[in-house]
Amino acid sequence: MEKNVFKTTNGVKISFTGDVQKQNIIQMVENCKTGQCECMSDETKKKISDMQVSGNDGNVNIELSGEVSKEEIEAALEKSKVLGDTCC
Repeated sequence: MEKNVFKTTNGVKISFTGDVQKQNIIQMVENCKTGQCECMSDETKKKISDMQVSGNDGNVNIELSGEVSKEEIEAALEKSKVLGDTCC
């Protein structure tokens, strides 16, 4: 799986390509929204106002809105278990 993080005007976009299941990404985002995720600090979570998942298996995007940096999200992705296992 390839992952790329881009800074956008409204926040950060994460693009996953290759061996990635959309449902796994949706589950990761849901866990993050409900506080069951430990991949990012509470401080970083508070900066995110919205998370949207789009795309299909093999090409999935997450749009994060808020005052969050590309570096914060890259660090969170390194800790995320969804990228190696099944969830965050």
